[in-house]
Amino acid sequence: MKSLLIKWFIHHWPRKLLSLILAIIIWFVVSESMSTTKTLSNIGVRIVNLPEGKTVEGLQSNGLLQKRLTLTLSGNKSLLDDLSSNDLEVMIDASGQDKEWIATIAKKNLVPLNPDMNLSRISKISHKNFIIKLTNLVSERIPVIITQPIGQAPKGYEFLDIWPYQLHILVSGPEELVKEVKNRGVKLTFNLNDISEAQLDDLHASSTSKQSDVVSFYVPKHWKMLSIPMLSTTPITIDDPDAKFLRIDFVRLELLPIHHPLPLNLFFPSHVNPALSPQKLSVVANELVEIKNGIKLLSPPLYAKGVSELFLEIVSDMIDFVIIVDPKQENQPLDWSLQFINAQVLEDRYVSTLMSDVSDESLYSLQPKIREDYLRNRFRSYMNRFKLYQSNYKALDLNIRLSGNKILVSSEETNEP
Repeated sequence: MKSLLIKWFIHHWPRKLLSLILAIIIWFVVSESMSTTKTLSNIGVRIVNLPEGKTVEGLQSNGLLQKRLTLTLSGNKSLLDDLSSNDLEVMIDASGQDKEWIATIAKKNLVPLNPDMNLSRISKISHKNFIIKLTNLVSERIPVIITQPIGQAPKGYEFLDIWPYQLHILVSGPEELVKEVKNRGVKLTFNLNDISEAQLDDLHASSTSKQSDVVSFYVPKHWKMLSIPMLSTTPITIDDPDAKFLRIDFVRLELLPIHHPLPLNLFFPSHVNPALSPQKLSVVANELVEIKNGIKLLSPPLYAKGVSELFLEIVSDMIDFVIIVDPKQENQPLDWSLQFINAQVLEDRYVSTLMSDVSDESLYSLQPKIREDYLRNRFRSYMNRFKLYQSNYKALDLNIRLSGNKILVSSEETNEP
């Protein structure tokens, strides 16, 4: 066995070594000379040297087009076997162009992204017509509409309002796309689930305002970003100066007592049956209704929630409980409603009180007109959400029926959903 190995490797070793070297050289030359064709799709296209004031539709902030290119490459087999669409991109020079042209892709347009790839061994490139169209580059301020948030308010709180309702953002891009986005606006929606009870508790504890039962959560900077894929591959920060005032207001879910009974009156629509008239109908006094000095009053202990103490203090003696005398069918319960008497005066009083409150630094820092608009919106939000409650957070539900010429009021408490 030993003699056999010596015979194979030792005898005539110079000729055997030369043969091995020649074989390696021949293999390398043949390998390098072999050609093939390969099609690569999804290749990035970069536009450079754009004329001033011009852009290309679909051009992203990183200089690449959203549209990708498919190339058929011919060349060295070993190179193409290892080449992928991630190893190169196409660079197109837009200098000297003014409108629209068909780009021709040659070897000079290929840019290697992998330093180990030698693209000089590519001999031929073919592709479908690739049309590039220049358009005007414009900048516009477009409206950002702040929508009603989604999700649930933290436990112990109720969503009140969000303000401002609209902001603006400066965007740049192709003229047609910017106009399209501007015409329809952009919506921004927050999720209340992203706000914790602990955050609101801390804000409430640190407040020294007369409106300490209103908790304002100022929207953090990383929430003030918009995704506009038509114009940018990355979120755009809202640059409106008023964005720093963007807040979500909450009220604490506490029952606030109404310390006096509410006046009770009847309302007769103009189309109501003439047989139903104020002279013929009367409300029967009982444990819910009392008559004092000829004035009918809704007398059980009543509460409100979801509003502020200051609001209730201002409006509580100007609330009228109205029974709508308009039975649709016999024995059908009558509807009722709450009316705010001289609502504009009440609103002015509320706004005037808080405009003079210097203890809320965040509110007082607003420009007077902006602050007034914000407070008026808050007051109207309170009016729209105002409801009556009885004890244990049960909504006031009255069963009001017409019996002959008598109106009977009884209580039906239902749990608040």
